[in-house]
Amino acid sequence: MSRTVTVGLDGSSESRAAAEWAAREAKLRGVPLRLVNVWEPVPVPMAQAPLLGAETQQHWSERIPREAAEGLRQRHPGVEVVVEQLTGRPGEVLSDAAKEAELLVLGSRGLSGIGGFLVGSVGQAVIAHAERPVVLVRAGEAAADEHTMDPAGIPSAATPYRPVVLGLDARHPDEAVIEFAIDAATRRATSLHVVHGFSLPPYFAYGLPDDPELDAKVTAEWASALTEVLRPWREKFPSLEVVERSRAGKAADQLVEASRDASLVVVGRRIRRSPIGAHIGPVTHAVLHHATAPVAVVPHD
Repeated sequence: MSRTVTVGLDGSSESRAAAEWAAREAKLRGVPLRLVNVWEPVPVPMAQAPLLGAETQQHWSERIPREAAEGLRQRHPGVEVVVEQLTGRPGEVLSDAAKEAELLVLGSRGLSGIGGFLVGSVGQAVIAHAERPVVLVRAGEAAADEHTMDPAGIPSAATPYRPVVLGLDARHPDEAVIEFAIDAATRRATSLHVVHGFSLPPYFAYGLPDDPELDAKVTAEWASALTEVLRPWREKFPSLEVVERSRAGKAADQLVEASRDASLVVVGRRIRRSPIGAHIGPVTHAVLHHATAPVAVVPHD
């Protein structure tokens, strides 16, 4: 399998939005777009029902990706679109499909009334087990959402991209996550905003009064640590504008806030090969459920 951007497609509005985002990403990367439609066999008694017979199942499993591919080729000329139909449990099949891709794109329903994602069981399973980057895209996501407003204040896909936001742990930075975010910002010709959250001393736990001087010292130390982590990357990519945001508070809350003006949010997930299952991590989990921009989850050792 050649390098591709792969997207899981089931015909839902969220998967169609994911396919559109994946097509734009494939064009940025200069690689083919691979549409993966997973059919999960139904129990024999249901399969024998008049409306769920073999002919009906085959018709819909073929029609959904075929029509989607035709539309994507028309709307994204120059992007090679290939279709693959697979059988099995969607979470397992898509996790395997991710192994052969530069990244896997999934759709997610938006939370009603507020920003954020409603991450279903399939999405959570894939994100927790995939060892390649996974991007989550909300239903209704449009190309203009990734760009700044035009001079008249009207959404437009012809204006510059909004910044790429990277959530970074200055204590344990991982190169794979940083490289992915830098590559995303570079391809979009936009800036990279690096967000780092930290905790101030818990005075209340010991019944002590606040110490503004100590708070200022801790804040300065964390800001310096973040600068040192990013120093070699600034030297390697001198034309990339990097904005550092090291602030006291929960990293997840700060990333969610930053997502409102981002084209993409990038977070990491530590790979844990454990017999009791994989985990997404609390910060990444919170960002997935509350961010308003597409979220890329980059696994790392």
